[in-house]
Amino acid sequence: MMNNFRTRLTLIMIGIIGLSVLASGLIMANMFKSKHIQGLESSMVREISIIASGMKWAPPGENMSEQFDYYTRLADDLNRDTGARTTFIRPDGLVLGDSYHDPRTMDNHLQRKEVQQALSEGTGRTIRLSDTMNTNMLYVAKTVQVGQDNYVIRLAMSLASVDQSIRDLWTALIVWLLVLFLVGALVSFRVAQGMTRPLEQITAVAKRIQRMDYRARVTVVKNDEIGELGSAINAMADSLQEQMERIRRNESQLESVLDNMINGIVMIDRTGRIVLISRRAEEILGFSSKELVGRHYTDARQQHELTQLIREAFEKQSYIHDEMTFYYPEERLLELNIVPVMQDQDEFTGVLLVLQDVSAIRRLERMRSEFVANVSHELKTPVAAVKGFAETLLSGAVKDEETSRSFLQIIYDESERLNRLIGDILELSKIESRRVPLLFSPVEMGTFAAKTLQLLEAEAARKAIELKLVADGDIYVEADEDRLRQIIMNLLANGISYTPDGGKVTLIVEPVWPASYSHTAQLDDEARDDYDRIRIIIKDTGIGIPKKDLPRIFERFYRVDKARSRSSGGTGLGLSIVKHLVELHNGTIAVDSEVGVGTTFVIELPVIHP
Repeated sequence: MMNNFRTRLTLIMIGIIGLSVLASGLIMANMFKSKHIQGLESSMVREISIIASGMKWAPPGENMSEQFDYYTRLADDLNRDTGARTTFIRPDGLVLGDSYHDPRTMDNHLQRKEVQQALSEGTGRTIRLSDTMNTNMLYVAKTVQVGQDNYVIRLAMSLASVDQSIRDLWTALIVWLLVLFLVGALVSFRVAQGMTRPLEQITAVAKRIQRMDYRARVTVVKNDEIGELGSAINAMADSLQEQMERIRRNESQLESVLDNMINGIVMIDRTGRIVLISRRAEEILGFSSKELVGRHYTDARQQHELTQLIREAFEKQSYIHDEMTFYYPEERLLELNIVPVMQDQDEFTGVLLVLQDVSAIRRLERMRSEFVANVSHELKTPVAAVKGFAETLLSGAVKDEETSRSFLQIIYDESERLNRLIGDILELSKIESRRVPLLFSPVEMGTFAAKTLQLLEAEAARKAIELKLVADGDIYVEADEDRLRQIIMNLLANGISYTPDGGKVTLIVEPVWPASYSHTAQLDDEARDDYDRIRIIIKDTGIGIPKKDLPRIFERFYRVDKARSRSSGGTGLGLSIVKHLVELHNGTIAVDSEVGVGTTFVIELPVIHP
């Protein structure tokens, strides 16, 4: 690269010399050509004057053919004497005679530039390419008074001799220019070499700095101007290295903050173009930064209300807070904060858009309000019943032994129901707050399921409901035994409660093999033990659940048939507790039901927990 610079410097110096000589040659050639042509013009004007004073003009009335012949012979004689093409032209532009062509075949010359100038000024001159000679010709015309008319005599001479003289001059200039180039090249190369050698190291260091190698330094040998330049580059490299390290630290910290913020950040400059979008903002808006960065905010395919808010923030340059429902990529409620960004306290540089998805927060607030309302309602019903029957007893009904016993039984039942309700609420609260420690241990599901069914046999027998167990042998799972029994008993109790007399409730336990094991019947013993999940199925032949209610049955206090639920002693919290306990076991629960046919709950649990 430095050799290229040295070459360029040498060429520049040679070029300056060459341009100087070339400019001088151009000036000299132009002056030579101009003076030579001026001399020719003056000489030709004098020759025309001499010709006009000594020639005899044919009378205008003679036969035109004779006039053509006369002036043509005269033009030929003058051409032999002067060496110039001679032309005689009538005032109306008609060519009477010419030394090179038959005037009868020539065009009218009235519009020729030299003729027009001669008729208006007395003398005319021009230079143009001759169509007949195919060379540059100098044309000089002069008017001659013949009677009352102004005839024109025109002489034309070739400029070939002038061009040859110019070419000879250029040949001499080129020779001298080559000599000067050789001398200048030697001198310039020596000067350039002396200047560029100290710069080679500086250039190499500068390139390393350009490639962000800020540890590169120049070795300073002399204290001249180039040595000072090297010292300055070293100081610049020190400063750049320190600043880039600071910038990298700040960028890393900023990226870490932006990537881990729960709020989405979008920065828009004063021209309305998006300059920054955080990862969370990409998720909220449904666009990648590649699609948005560098584009105007109005180009983003977002809903009109957001665009209007940003436009209002630009117009007012003030803080704007609002909540808005977004429908893309999914329906969410977003809290919007648009903050104007000011530089030096008064210069507006754009806006900062802060997005927060508050859908979950608002949903939790609504659920909390609904929970408080439901708890109040559920507690109020048994309390009101206890209070009402107690007041009845106090008012005198206690004296009737049969009535008193009936009322006291109702008070007892309502108290039990109130106790179960409070217990379930406390249980659900502990489970949701994850204050329930799970003690995982291996559970053999065949024996475990059989014992669980035995606990409900009496209750099923009262309704003549058949309890059936289908479980393969040697199925193990890691679980909290008490909580797993609570899950299964709740679902079995629900099945018994909502199944008419004489129905059937079935408990099925089976392993879940990987998808690659499509034909379980053909598995060998080792492959049959290679399962990572188990499936627990509780199905009944009960009244079923309408399709519209299936998505909500795991909600707290949600009942499909409120009257039937209360009469059966349910609190409305059982399925919610089951769902939370299944999730604490890292499992899933699903339900399928058909009204009048029955309901099936399917639970899948991992065999091993981390």
